[in-house]
Amino acid sequence: MNEFFIGLQFLTRISIVKQTVWTEESFGKSVKFFPAVGAVLGICYAVPIFIFIYLTDCAFPIFTGALGFFLNVVLTGGLHCDGLMDSADGLFSGREKDKMLEIMKDSLAGAFGVVSLVTVSALQISTLAELAKFLPMLLCLAVYAAPIIGRLAMVLVISIFPYARPEGIGKAFSKYATPKTFFIALIETFFLLLPILFLEVEIFMAALMSMCAAVLFALYFGKFVMLKIGGLTGDIYGAVEFLAEVLVLIIFLFAGFYFN
Repeated sequence: MNEFFIGLQFLTRISIVKQTVWTEESFGKSVKFFPAVGAVLGICYAVPIFIFIYLTDCAFPIFTGALGFFLNVVLTGGLHCDGLMDSADGLFSGREKDKMLEIMKDSLAGAFGVVSLVTVSALQISTLAELAKFLPMLLCLAVYAAPIIGRLAMVLVISIFPYARPEGIGKAFSKYATPKTFFIALIETFFLLLPILFLEVEIFMAALMSMCAAVLFALYFGKFVMLKIGGLTGDIYGAVEFLAEVLVLIIFLFAGFYFN
């Protein structure tokens, strides 16, 4: 459980057990618990959204979407938003590999980073708003499933693609993660999504479709980054997670429309 709490403290602002000293090994081995961390976040997203929808009778769908995004940023500290911005600044800079890595390491946000964050955030908020108008229960289950599947996508790219830098926070993840780590995370994800099956079979099917789509997206995005910089970085891990979450929400929206 120590490795789970390390992952929880690193990926979120939730600190159940205070970890002050992390070994590289325990830090790296926390990767297999990332979907479980996502489940904690999913519950923290779904409960306030459900309460808000119940109290307002879903009268404010756009505000509901904004609330979902706000909870994401507050509970994760904007970690994955930062990863998306840095990744966009570097990957779309048109520079050589070393310069791209240097740009991604720069804490200052560039034009590509700002545009990418605004675009993806607007897409996430609007999708959440449409889910709120369409089927509130579907929204609550979508915001529960999205962070789980998003972190499964992160585990995949950590496990199978090399790290681009000789050192860095993400290096420990890459060093101790293997395809077996992804397999463990995949089984973990399936069981974390299983409660949806007892609520609605069709929504569970949407969750499985989302999981497959997120895995395929992570594979292709990882290959794209490999061609650019020869490996992945911690920022790329964050970008994969954020983009995969939004992809899951979109699939839930269209699946809900189809099943309805």
